[in-house]
This record gives sequence, structure tokens and C-alpha cells, in this order.
Amino acid sequence: MWLLRFSTSSIGKKILMASSGLLLILFLVAHAAGNAAIFFGSNAFQTYADTLHSLPVVVFVFGVGLFAVLIVHIFIGIQLFLQNRKETASRYAVSTKVCENTLASSTMPYTGLLLLLFLLVHVFGFGVNPTDTKVSVLVVNLLGNFFYGLFYLFSFCVLAVHLSHGFWSMLQTFGFNHPRYNDGIMKITYIVPGFFLVFFGAITLYFMTGLGANY
Repeated sequence: MWLLRFSTSSIGKKILMASSGLLLILFLVAHAAGNAAIFFGSNAFQTYADTLHSLPVVVFVFGVGLFAVLIVHIFIGIQLFLQNRKETASRYAVSTKVCENTLASSTMPYTGLLLLLFLLVHVFGFGVNPTDTKVSVLVVNLLGNFFYGLFYLFSFCVLAVHLSHGFWSMLQTFGFNHPRYNDGIMKITYIVPGFFLVFFGAITLYFMTGLGANY
């Protein structure tokens, strides 16, 4: 079957990796847009959360789809990592050298594992709520904890490092590697991770510093 042959080929894996990465970035954008309600007060954020909870079917389908994309991204990422270790002259290895084998490119599997750990902590902290505490209250209680907030800040730094190379690799796979545009693309690979770091980091610091104590 052509789909199976494509997904197991070298180019197919790279496209699946890039496509799943793009979908995860779009999820981060949507997540940031929703979390922006925090800056408008607890009532606004709780209204946003309640609206999501009122659409359980949509949330479930979206969650299953996101989980599937994440599994594909992890599975293909591991395969490419092992493949690149054996085939240093492969096309994928060449494209990583475009960004000069930076810290981000050489630590992708490890930052990925740290992000998976963060995701598990985040889901169990906010998604699994047996006490029926309002999400707006959970934000204050959890992020207001210094060590919990510090873990979040560290994780957002890891996310920025992971994205700085992942975003570049995605663009390279999709063919955005013309010498005329590489300088601009390089800047974007810092702007995009920087945005998520500043945005999510600002939310964490807002509660860590006590500024959101009366949220």
C-alpha cells in the first residue's frame, strides 16, 4: 500500500515529522489564544474554560486527534534520531548542519523527553481535577507555588530551545531553504520560540511573584 511505503520511506518520515510538528505549533497558538483570557481576569478565563467544558464531544475529538499527532511526532522523531546516528551523510543530517549543529539540534531527543514530562505534569495538574476546583482557582494555586512555577519556567525554556531547531527543520523539509530567504527564516526560528517563551512565561511569573494572588 502506497501510504505505508510513503510513511516508512526516509522522505515520508521527514514530511510526517514536519507536518505533525506544524500541527503541534498550531495547537500552541490556539492554546496561547485561549490562555490570553487570563490577562482579562479570572471571570474571563473561567468563562473560556466553561465554554470548552460545555462542548465535551468537540474537546474529546480534538484531544484524541492531538494525542495521535503527538504519538506520530514522538515515534517518527525517535526513528529519525536513530537513523541519523547511522547515516550521518543522509539528507536530514545535511539539513541540520545548515543551522551549524547548535545546542538545539544536538539535544532534540532530550528536550523532547523533557517536554513530554512537562505535558504529563500539566495534564494531570489541570486536566485531571477530582476535586472539581475551578480552573481559574487551580491556576492560582499551582502556578503560585514557587517550585511548581519554576518547573513551568524551565519547561518553557526547554520548549523554546526545542522549537528553535524544530521550526527550522520543518521549514527545511517543506522546501523553505533558499539562500535568499535563509537569514529571514533564521530570525523567525528565534521569534516564534521567543514568543511562546515570553507569553507562557509571563503567565507563570504573574502568579509566581504573587501579582496574581487576588486573581
